[in-house]
Amino acid sequence: MRSYFPKLILILLLLSLVGCIPVAEYDQSAYDQAVSLKTESLTLMNKANESYSLHQIESDSLKVKVEAAFNYSANRPNNSESANQWEILKDPGRNLLFGFLERWKGKDHLSPEFISGAVSLISDAFDTIINLELNKKQFNGGLK
Repeated sequence: MRSYFPKLILILLLLSLVGCIPVAEYDQSAYDQAVSLKTESLTLMNKANESYSLHQIESDSLKVKVEAAFNYSANRPNNSESANQWEILKDPGRNLLFGFLERWKGKDHLSPEFISGAVSLISDAFDTIINLELNKKQFNGGLK
């Protein structure tokens, strides 16, 4: 899991280098959505030591909400950086949120140690999305 941390840092560095590319306007709704989904995701993940079947409805609901957040982000002008981060987060083949949910579904329950490491990694991924939105506020000179 730690091998993804350097990739996350690299993504952040690359994003900082693209300062002359048009940036989407700050969107309070997008920010609120990311914060809310982070909280909901981490809360659900901390239940992964229980049987997946007990939380399948919550998991399916969360996936729908994350997909909606991705679609909202992807349809905003000049917002490809945020949309790409949502796409990574929801990729079931990666070790982020949807990958975690797939692993939980496949194994039925996960160890507290695995959950703890995954929570940290996925929390950081949400923070990247949240900070991208907050930086738009600063870049665009505050709220319009």
